[in-house]
Amino acid sequence: MTGHHIGDTQPLEARARPPGSDPGAGRTSAPGLIAGAVGILLTAAVCFSVSSKVDAAKERLMMPEAESASQVAVAAEAEVGYCTPRFKEVLERVLHSCGLSGGETRRGCKPADVKTFASISDEDFNELFTPLQERGAVLRFDSGSHELDAGAKKMLEEKWFERRGARYFFVVARASKTGTPAQNRALSHRRANSVLFHLAEISGEPQAELERKVGLLWLGNEYAQLSKDYCEWPSSRPDDKCGEEPINRSAFVSWVDCRL
Repeated sequence: MTGHHIGDTQPLEARARPPGSDPGAGRTSAPGLIAGAVGILLTAAVCFSVSSKVDAAKERLMMPEAESASQVAVAAEAEVGYCTPRFKEVLERVLHSCGLSGGETRRGCKPADVKTFASISDEDFNELFTPLQERGAVLRFDSGSHELDAGAKKMLEEKWFERRGARYFFVVARASKTGTPAQNRALSHRRANSVLFHLAEISGEPQAELERKVGLLWLGNEYAQLSKDYCEWPSSRPDDKCGEEPINRSAFVSWVDCRL
């Protein structure tokens, strides 16, 4: 009866029990009840977990494209925006043609190579690299010179050590319109090599390992000349007068983050 103490009234079943019967017969102890309840809950939890996993597996079997799309989205977000299909196409051609894909000996790419493998106009070739403005820099040279000055070395070192997990470092050397095509082709080649030699000094990497990362293109004045718009890019001589002649006495350098 509500409100009474436990010992106030004899339980009904005790009054109805025949004499000599066992007081505990037919009754379950409190610990037994708790153990039984816990067992039931655990069984239910296991059944629910198994059922959920079975349902999830069934859903993946029925709609595998949903999981694949999710994985692709994550991968796409991890890649930078300039890695367009067209950029990757030209990049892959560069890697194969310049000796960067596989065990070939580095040979780099001269203007004739670029025209052959890129199959792309001068303007479109430069446009591909435009999104690299924040990633790359222009190292400028004196007229007729291939020597890196202190400013060019400093900027090259900054860009090299900003790798951020990228695989390839591109060096695209040029020369201005002054002089013959043959002279400027050779000059731009020397400029590209000056960059490579300085990287060898500062990187501490074996030459073979370095050459698997660095892609050299020397374009002379025959292909993909830069417009004066590139004077706005990070430059090793930010305070010097700039125009189409000075900006093409240069080597463009940048890590490229695209995955092929």
